[in-house]
Amino acid sequence: MKIVVLCGGLSTERIISFLSGTKICHALRARGHQAVLVDLFMGLEDMGEEVLKDPAVLFDQLPELKPVTFDGVAPDLKAVRESRKYKSPAIFGRGVLEICRAADVVFIALHGMNGEDGRVQATFEMLGIPYTGSGYLGAAMTMDKMITKQMLKPHGVPMPDWHYYRNVPGDSAEACEEAIAEIERQTQIPCVVKTPTGGSSVGVVIVRRVEDLDAAIRECLKYGRDLLIEEFIEGREFTCAVFKGKALPSVEIAPKTRFYDYSNKYEAGATEEICPGRCTSAVEEKMHQIAEFVHSEMGLATYSRCDFIVTNDDRVYFLEVNTLPGMTPTSLVPQEAAAVGISYEDLCEQIVEDGLAMRA
Repeated sequence: MKIVVLCGGLSTERIISFLSGTKICHALRARGHQAVLVDLFMGLEDMGEEVLKDPAVLFDQLPELKPVTFDGVAPDLKAVRESRKYKSPAIFGRGVLEICRAADVVFIALHGMNGEDGRVQATFEMLGIPYTGSGYLGAAMTMDKMITKQMLKPHGVPMPDWHYYRNVPGDSAEACEEAIAEIERQTQIPCVVKTPTGGSSVGVVIVRRVEDLDAAIRECLKYGRDLLIEEFIEGREFTCAVFKGKALPSVEIAPKTRFYDYSNKYEAGATEEICPGRCTSAVEEKMHQIAEFVHSEMGLATYSRCDFIVTNDDRVYFLEVNTLPGMTPTSLVPQEAAAVGISYEDLCEQIVEDGLAMRA
């Protein structure tokens, strides 16, 4: 099959998306597919005018896959925008939609905003382009942690308590200072301060001391004007994927330093990952039930991954769900799939087949 592996884009998870996309592309090529890696934002602008006139030639002249390195630093998105030759406000780079139309299916390997938030999926739906993963509505709802919480709370899904602050004033310095001061007065420590539409733990700060709250709020407001502050639950971190409607074995996540932040997620050796997770069968079953319920209730498709905290007395708290979980060399969904005998190449191929079955 002719497959576009769409990655990159313009989100804080841009580099992680390249890591996922490159590995997926290698796997699909190993299975005999004509897989082409395409950056959503930069497009084919460096491929030359001949390719831009007929992007489909890339399926017969597969470009070399360049190695991607991870330095633990979130990308400078301003610099990415400025480096683009195609001066347009469009999120789709030159030639992207054309090569996607020429493909049999698009494997969406994007993470974060402009990829995991449903906008790309909605565009493909309107253009009749088959793609992998969840549809635009499920992706859009679950990208916002606050909407996810509001949807799931009436069903009794156990979650940390939270406060949500929408559109924290930014029209003047004085209004912003007043808003931050009021948020600080309402917040109990310890807590977790988050940007509600972030990913890969970018824009997430655990606050254990009152004097650190102000800096945490200001750090998260760099990523947008909405703010989510959660009750801090002491416990171990777990994650549980759902693949084609069935939960996979959990993974226990034990970072060697700090918490499971941006660097610890993707730096090889920074985190100990145990699959299946070290928990009782009752806890494992509880995570499976919640993950499958969230996947179904939020209208997700093919695969997703739910994150949890499990306390010392075995209480399970749902944190969030990811509709396009990482597929990097250190990612968790491939580890869970391997635990039930699904190789990385099989996983990628089954994701493609499921996407085609739903949208061909």
